[in-house]
Amino acid sequence: MRIAQIAPLSEAVPPKFYGGTERVVSWITEELVRQGHDVTLFASGDSETSAKLAACTPEGLRLLGYRDHTASHLAMLHQVHRRAHEFDVLHFHIDLLQYPMFEDLNHKCITTMHGRLDVPDFMPVYKTFTGMPLVSISDNQREPMPPNVNWLSTIHHGLPSQNCPFYPEAKGGYLAFLGRISPEKRPDRAIEMAIRSGVPLKIAAKVDKADQEYWDEVIEPMIHHPLIEYIGEINEEQKKHFLGNALALAFPIDWPEPFGLVMIEAMSAGTPVIAFRNGSVPEVIADGVGGVLCDSMDDAVAAVHKVKTMSRAGVRRHFETAFTAECMVKKYVAAYEELIGRQAEVIKLPKAASFTPHYGEMNGSARPSIAVAAMPA
Repeated sequence: MRIAQIAPLSEAVPPKFYGGTERVVSWITEELVRQGHDVTLFASGDSETSAKLAACTPEGLRLLGYRDHTASHLAMLHQVHRRAHEFDVLHFHIDLLQYPMFEDLNHKCITTMHGRLDVPDFMPVYKTFTGMPLVSISDNQREPMPPNVNWLSTIHHGLPSQNCPFYPEAKGGYLAFLGRISPEKRPDRAIEMAIRSGVPLKIAAKVDKADQEYWDEVIEPMIHHPLIEYIGEINEEQKKHFLGNALALAFPIDWPEPFGLVMIEAMSAGTPVIAFRNGSVPEVIADGVGGVLCDSMDDAVAAVHKVKTMSRAGVRRHFETAFTAECMVKKYVAAYEELIGRQAEVIKLPKAASFTPHYGEMNGSARPSIAVAAMPA
């Protein structure tokens, strides 16, 4: 198939540091190319890919210092629309800007919904443009959406099996918190888990400007305990060792997380996940196999001791059965084929009615009458 992958321009594909969506776009793109598809990636110019790269900005916009990315994305979408005839499938990863511009091309479009969908500000678009075929990244993610949107599939994320290699031993013996410092990610819970269980916690996370106040007032005062170490943002190579040497990943979220990529990164390394039962978590973590599901802080503290007896090889097997890039792309190819099949069915459908004008005299003037042919039963 001829496939266009349309990525966010905020970060390179794959990203230099933090950027979950761009990382997934890279994994999809590279696996599609490996399987022999003709793929064009619309992304920033500093992206690295084995597909054809259509550079839409010189670099990722965050590193360039752009605050508003709307104009750059609209310019990219104009380019994609102009070239749409070159592709069998247009696969969007940029939320909703494409909805009105590509309404006439919904038959060849797919949009993966990477973010939270319970934001009231976006509902007018979801309610108005109901024809866009959508992919959710968890079943739970769908819950806030209007009932008449066009869901095509749910496809959980997957990553290349070699990205976070298997570590048979947790040599570091610490809890790991990885990602972003924010109220909904609840790093304060991770700190409490560590202190109450007596197990060290390492925090590898960035602080966005939007969360600076939360960091200053809530988290920064908590990290001076001897069991707590704040590392800051880390790169991909550092992440492998950080996750692989951990006793467990602390994932104490307090919001409807659409997926949570770090959970499968940890399981790839054989590291069990201690996660609060919110959002996609029960779909990703098989309780007692990939980690431990929790409903309270008492559960989480007890889980720190439970994971010490879990099989890291079993955690890795759970990852391999459901969350590799190959598993993910197999499902995307099936979704593309379904979309193309729908196009073929539409082309085959007989027209509901046809008319032939017959002109006859009525009161001395020519008046048309319409002969209607009903659609065959």
